[in-house]
Amino acid sequence: MKYIILVFAIVWNILTINAQETEKSEAINASAPSKGDYFEGLTRPLTFNRMIPPYALEVTFSKTVHIIFPAAIRYVDLGSTDLLAAKADGMENVLRVKAAVKNFLSENNLSVITEDGSYYAFNVKYADEPVMLSIEMSNFIRSDGKMGNEPSNKIDIYMEELGDESPQSVKLIMKSIYDNNKREIKHIGSKCFCIQCSLKSIYTHNGLLYLHIQLKNSSNIPFEVEYIKFKIVDKKIAKRTAIQEQVIIPVRTYNHFTVVAGEKSERAVITLPKFTIPDDKQLIIEINEKKGGRHQSFTVENTDFLQAKKIDKLKTKEQ
Repeated sequence: MKYIILVFAIVWNILTINAQETEKSEAINASAPSKGDYFEGLTRPLTFNRMIPPYALEVTFSKTVHIIFPAAIRYVDLGSTDLLAAKADGMENVLRVKAAVKNFLSENNLSVITEDGSYYAFNVKYADEPVMLSIEMSNFIRSDGKMGNEPSNKIDIYMEELGDESPQSVKLIMKSIYDNNKREIKHIGSKCFCIQCSLKSIYTHNGLLYLHIQLKNSSNIPFEVEYIKFKIVDKKIAKRTAIQEQVIIPVRTYNHFTVVAGEKSERAVITLPKFTIPDDKQLIIEINEKKGGRHQSFTVENTDFLQAKKIDKLKTKEQ
């Protein structure tokens, strides 16, 4: 009898130890990070050709690293609180990055999305003396308008204001219109005070409108542009009736100029979102001079937009 009790006690102890070891192992596995080699359910592994290779970036506590991007910054994400990042004051395409604490040991990451639809990934480490303090990220569009040797971290990211069109395609279309410099319209514009403003062409693609505008200064006094405004107003305004206007905000501009020197001219391609003009309304384009009175204003009718030229995006990319 004593032998049976002794055997039972030994078996019970073994079972108890095994149960404790199992619970301990499960607790460790639950708290340990996944190494990516096991997932519940049916999954496909991510292969390396799907990976966006990150750039190596060094930061320090006592110095600031500046990264200059080819387009305005729309999104920034930091991997941890060990990093600090913010756009430079008054600058849309310059990012300041530095360490929030000294000598952090773990590697961090930084992700940036720019207005042209490009995504940039960085792996960040601490260094007492970073090798690079000022970094310029290259543009993916070459000077001839074609796509260059695109790095593997360039992908198309779509912006809400552009609808189904990618920012890269919009930029290529605007550059193509600018480089072709065709005058499709000859009756829309204004001229006064030695300043002549012309709407050279209207193009459309995927619901977006592209307006090619030229400003010519025949005087010797520079014309500083305060703003270019697009607004839809009533054709006829009754007396004692409040003026109601709908302002159209451009979504992109190519060759955004702020001054036209004396005896010079400047051109810009401005992209507008899709909109309609009722028969009793019209679009007015205003170009105001900063600290001056040589303001320009002209009207675009609904029929002018209905005659907008179509753009073949594929041909644009091949040019």
